[in-house]
Amino acid sequence: MPSHPIRAVARAACAAFVLIAAVAPVRAQPADEGKRLHAFFAEEWERGLRESPEGASLQGDRRFDDRWSDFSLPAIEASARADREALERIKGFGRAKLSPADQLNYDTFLWLQQNRVARQRFREYLQPVSHQGGIQSADGLAEGLPFATTRDYRSWLARMRALPVAIDQVIVLMKEGVKAGQVPPKVLMQRVPGQIAAQVVDDPAKSPFYRPFLKFPAGVPEADRAALQAEAREVIAQKIVPAYRTLQAYFNDQYLPKTRAGIAVSDLPDGRAYYDFLAADYTTTRLTADQIHDIGLKEVARIRAEMEKIRVEVGFQGDLAAFFDHLRTDPKFFHKTPEALLTAYQAISKRIDPELVKVFRTIPRQPYGVRPIPDNIAPDTTTAYYQQGASDGSRAGFYYVNLYKPESRPIWEMMPLSLHEAVPGHHFQFARGLELPDAPMFRRTAYFVAYGEGWALYAEQLGYDMGLYDDPYDRMGQLAYEMWRAVRLVVDTGMHAKGWSRERAIAYFKDNAPKAELDIVNEIDRYIGTPGQALAYKIGQIRISELRAKAKAALGEKFDVRDFNDAVLETGSVPLETLEKHIDAWIAARR
Repeated sequence: MPSHPIRAVARAACAAFVLIAAVAPVRAQPADEGKRLHAFFAEEWERGLRESPEGASLQGDRRFDDRWSDFSLPAIEASARADREALERIKGFGRAKLSPADQLNYDTFLWLQQNRVARQRFREYLQPVSHQGGIQSADGLAEGLPFATTRDYRSWLARMRALPVAIDQVIVLMKEGVKAGQVPPKVLMQRVPGQIAAQVVDDPAKSPFYRPFLKFPAGVPEADRAALQAEAREVIAQKIVPAYRTLQAYFNDQYLPKTRAGIAVSDLPDGRAYYDFLAADYTTTRLTADQIHDIGLKEVARIRAEMEKIRVEVGFQGDLAAFFDHLRTDPKFFHKTPEALLTAYQAISKRIDPELVKVFRTIPRQPYGVRPIPDNIAPDTTTAYYQQGASDGSRAGFYYVNLYKPESRPIWEMMPLSLHEAVPGHHFQFARGLELPDAPMFRRTAYFVAYGEGWALYAEQLGYDMGLYDDPYDRMGQLAYEMWRAVRLVVDTGMHAKGWSRERAIAYFKDNAPKAELDIVNEIDRYIGTPGQALAYKIGQIRISELRAKAKAALGEKFDVRDFNDAVLETGSVPLETLEKHIDAWIAARR
């Protein structure tokens, strides 16, 4: 799952990369319709960078490295107004006058903008803090910054000095959320006080914001280092810690007691309509919650039958529930230390790399690396996530792995997890997107969850084509990960549309998948905190797998999985319906 270090706050403030400023209406002439369209896209991209300095920094744009997004109510309304104006502007272009490539760009932007405007009614910014991230973990942005020169450090210091304003703005949003009845579930928010407490340090050198100052690269002169460290300690002591103390007092004493007891997003004002919107937005389909729930039940039954075959193959004496317990608890399935776990993840990545040529003709140029998830968020974070590389090539993509409690991180899950989060999963999807020829930046960096996560789940199955599942326990790991995504269809719709309790969802997950209990609880809480997002994985993977089967049946001996996989990635991230049209045209051309 791709991650943004302060994704909850950025999402709440509507600070997406593809937001635009209000400008004059388009009056295009047929001869230059495409040029005008691309100028429009460039304006949108530029405004997005200004509105999301964090996003700009992660894209490799250094102009805004000294600031945070403006989370004030006037700024949020200005963004929303500009989005509405942008939607009207895109409708002013003559689609029929555009080239096929620009028609795809037009359709993709229109889809994004229509959904962005439609979601304004739900006022997501009134819940700016997530148990998985927010202003309380703003230091995580440093993971994606270069810190190569003195200027980089001075920009980080400026950002540190500006943080109290951002924290005050987030507190205002939480207060408004309380007034409007827009508050998150208490069971999730109970995790946040510990995250805030990690920022309230007596020794500034122990602050997460101080990490970049612990070690300097060669590009920072020795003469600058002591002064930079002294200034960082001063800013932390005088600005950052006091600001977090203010947040701590408000959150613990006033906000947390007013969070809601229920877990369903449908409990919120207009909540059921919001869930229906989220399901459609994330899956890029018209499937209803009931339809998705039924698909999940069928997939769970199918995968359980495959798991039974593995249980018999390895000679386990006992039923599937006992086999799950064996996989969760036998010490042979776990590394003993975080260091050993990290080394093993790195080794698996190196094992995958040379096999990629079996399933692709095109290998992206951008490299990737493996990093541990920061300690201060690891206990409340999923098993792993991917952070895309900078669009200018200044930073590689990174596969972040969770080393917290290695006794809960089974070896048998490491291969499918690495195929999903690194290569050929998210890294290929994002890196190939950056290589789209002549595409506007919003297309090169677009992220439709059903496409991106559907591809990554499909990529787990490419391990069979690459010969990486020679061990039955690794194959069990692949099935466990596929089951994990099938279970999501059932429990997400169950909790948010069918009245399931958190306990029922956890029990259903445990009954059908061998994942460790810590992971299961974190996953269920993630589905509570981000309703509908988890539906996109299996729906996307099913559609891509169906397209592969369709292509193979139509092309017969002409079918080559390398060409098919390249064809799926060559569109960049798009809605599933758009991908299907592309593959149909690709099949027709091949025939």
